Amino acid sequence: MNLFYHPHSAPIDKQIIFDKEESRHIGKVLRKQEGDILHTTNGKGDLFEVQLESVAPKQCIGAIKKVTQQEPLPYSLHMAVAPTKLNDRFEWFLEKATEIGITEITPIICDHSERKVIKPERYEKIVQSAMKQSLKTYLPTLNPATTFSEFVTNNTNRKTLRCIAHCEETEKQSLKDLLHPHKDVLICIGPEGDFSSEEIKTALEMGFKPVSLGNSRLRTETAAIVACHSVAFVNET
Repeated sequence: MNLFYHPHSAPIDKQIIFDKEESRHIGKVLRKQEGDILHTTNGKGDLFEVQLESVAPKQCIGAIKKVTQQEPLPYSLHMAVAPTKLNDRFEWFLEKATEIGITEITPIICDHSERKVIKPERYEKIVQSAMKQSLKTYLPTLNPATTFSEFVTNNTNRKTLRCIAHCEETEKQSLKDLLHPHKDVLICIGPEGDFSSEEIKTALEMGFKPVSLGNSRLRTETAAIVACHSVAFVNET
């Protein structure tokens, strides 16, 4: 099964007009023809069964035959991760986290960050592609980059399990010991040089819990994926 993305589709629509990029993939790559059935999502949980009416290199049109609302994740996972010095490592995180299951992503700029400029349009395309590849119908929210201090100040919901993973030799709890099924979680992962002592202090003052992801010293993107998978594993049914 191939899954296509059409963000403006609504359950009340009768027809979908695919953009140039998706149309080329439908006609040139997959060689679909009129009458073939496709599956499309709007990234909001709706799965559309679409029958192609017209196939052209720049525009394919399909009639919506059936709409099914898919169940969302039984938890909310918000990952705040510092973009890595090598951009492809952060892009790898975006792809894999979307495949595993994530609700929201915020790039955070920290005191020790070596990369402070990101490419939001490229990141969005990577997340969209990973959503389609993993046959998910919910597109994770990709927030604009923000400073770490602004982020922790603005995220004060105490009903959410808010965690900061860092490498300082201070008292920390294992993340796996804090996780519970169907619990909303927010996890902060720092840059290659880790969070600064001041950033850690600020987060703790705001109610974030210091956590460990194991005994190994992990790269930023590896730590983020370990955290994602830990939350997903606890919520498996």
